[in-house]
Amino acid sequence: MSKFTFKGGIHPYDGKDLSRDKAIIDAVPGDEMVYPLSQHIGAPAKPLVAKGDTVLRGQLIAEAGGFVSAPVYSSVSGTVKGIEKRRVATGDMAESIIIENDGLGTEVMYEEARDWEKLSREEILDRIRKAGIVGMGGAGFPTAVKLSPKDPDSIDYCICNAAECEPYLTSDYRRIIEEGDKVVEGLKIILSLFSDAHGIIAVEDNKPEAIAHLAKLSKNENLISIKELKTKYPQGAERQLIFATTGRKVNSKMLPADVGCIVNNVDTVCSVYNAVVLGKPLMERIVTVSGDAVKMPRNLRVPCGMSYTEVIEQAGGFKTKPGKIICGGPMMGFAMFTTDVPVTKTSTALLAFAKDPLENVETTPCINCSRCSYACPAGLVPGRLSDMAEHFDNEAFVANGGMECCECGCCSFVCPAKKPLTQNIKSMRKMELAKRKK
Repeated sequence: MSKFTFKGGIHPYDGKDLSRDKAIIDAVPGDEMVYPLSQHIGAPAKPLVAKGDTVLRGQLIAEAGGFVSAPVYSSVSGTVKGIEKRRVATGDMAESIIIENDGLGTEVMYEEARDWEKLSREEILDRIRKAGIVGMGGAGFPTAVKLSPKDPDSIDYCICNAAECEPYLTSDYRRIIEEGDKVVEGLKIILSLFSDAHGIIAVEDNKPEAIAHLAKLSKNENLISIKELKTKYPQGAERQLIFATTGRKVNSKMLPADVGCIVNNVDTVCSVYNAVVLGKPLMERIVTVSGDAVKMPRNLRVPCGMSYTEVIEQAGGFKTKPGKIICGGPMMGFAMFTTDVPVTKTSTALLAFAKDPLENVETTPCINCSRCSYACPAGLVPGRLSDMAEHFDNEAFVANGGMECCECGCCSFVCPAKKPLTQNIKSMRKMELAKRKK
């Protein structure tokens, strides 16, 4: 089987051995659950419950606030304590529904399961929309919107992103090993929405067991192929994945649909299966809890709304005081100053490390070594872009392709001067995007 990749990238220590072979365990939620109304890109959801209301597991508690939005469901049964601002993983305060868990797990009656092949395109999309499914790889874009491009007949490829290139993360791998049938069937459901599309499940070659398992499950599926990718970060980034699997290029002014591609994460594809076949909304996800400061690194099936503090406790707690805690992967995730925040639809991982490798690092002048340029998957010159950002030279920044940066962190990782290249570029990109929006 040939292997596919892209130009640039890096090979950091992957740390996957800590949790790769640990079966998924169901996390037990605590007494209080917090459901932010913004767990997706787009308008916040609108509450449908009030203080004192009794709710059931699987009950709709907030409806979509617009076309680009997603509803929110309760993952426990209990009583609404109130609707107030609570801190989320990014450090922001977000309007949230607070539910006191009664511990009973009393569940609603879901819509009767039907043979999905007998459902119309509109019925399938409606089930996905009502289930509140969003991109669960971290982006949070409403899936029903993504699966409704202007010209469905122009879609040639539906790609299931199973690369999982971020170090330490193994939730997608475990999902494939334990529930690979849902991945294949979920992708078939997505393919049914497009008349001429072919399915691709893209997996890095450091997961041979997953590749073999998916190949076995899809051997009779003529429209689905497994593509083995070279292990390299950021192989799972959307633009790099599309290029590696199809040879098509996407820039910052384009959507994947513009080159005939739709990309969805493994967990998202499984959620599509749960919604369309089982009638179940999105109210839980697989979270990798790992790092050298965690007693028992593992993958947990966590109800949305559960506190990260409780998630850590169910991984044995900390074996030493962590020097750094990260929400998401170490390359594109962000540091947390508290774990007293809720798990949401886009929570992929919680990593804790004994030491912060950047704590005592000194930044030195650029030596013009070009390592950042060789590593950049977008073919940019990050060192120059960082200088432009530091001098607020917006015009030069845009002219030199600054908006093409995917903020993967490769340049900062390889920089011998330890300059915060990604952070500088990211800040300038935010300023430019805010300017355009204004």
